[in-house]
Amino acid sequence: MLFDQLPPEWGAQLDLPDGLLKEIDAAVEKERNAGGVYPPCGHELEALKAVQPDAVKVIICGQDPYHGPGQAHGLAFSVAPGIPHPPSLRNILKEAATDLSQPWPLERSFDGSGCLGSWARAGVLLLNDVLTVQAGKPGSHSHLRWQEFTGAVLDLMADQEQPLVVLLWGKPAQAHANRFANPNHLVLQSPHPSPLSAFRGFIGSRPFSKANAWLEEHGVDPVDWMGQ
Repeated sequence: MLFDQLPPEWGAQLDLPDGLLKEIDAAVEKERNAGGVYPPCGHELEALKAVQPDAVKVIICGQDPYHGPGQAHGLAFSVAPGIPHPPSLRNILKEAATDLSQPWPLERSFDGSGCLGSWARAGVLLLNDVLTVQAGKPGSHSHLRWQEFTGAVLDLMADQEQPLVVLLWGKPAQAHANRFANPNHLVLQSPHPSPLSAFRGFIGSRPFSKANAWLEEHGVDPVDWMGQ
């Protein structure tokens, strides 16, 4: 079962409707039997494996996984080691370099956890709104009830008192904004970083420096966005 891989530190705390996990599991299995689905089987919950709930400082929420061969590996906006950067990721790294006045360390772009694995290790939850997608068809699994599962993950984080920065990129992610009403949480919304929308407000939004400033103001160590 897909959710056998759900880390207990997450699973034990999630408030989920009865039967939801079995329904999502069955729907994803049916889609996989019909054709290509990304990320590869076993990597759907990689974002939750990569960081524990009490270690999360920043949430980056996107839409759904990359739908091209070999790209998605379970961390939102990240790519598997050795895979060229998709346009959305290029825009994210370009914004990070401009925002932080530091060049992205290209020679360290890929490691054992993928391009953005270091972000997860630094306390960034890289979560998509929907956690699977049919090959070549963005948004194709938006009907599989994934949003109820990821919504429960976000509700769990919203209930935390620890200072938290929530970056919602694109309309599906922004639909979760009302979950975060705690004044200890900073919510920053912007268009999706894809080429279709990045220049409508993502480029120049400076999410990385704003996130770190907020964390430092609240006594939390900032994220080393350029670290490894």
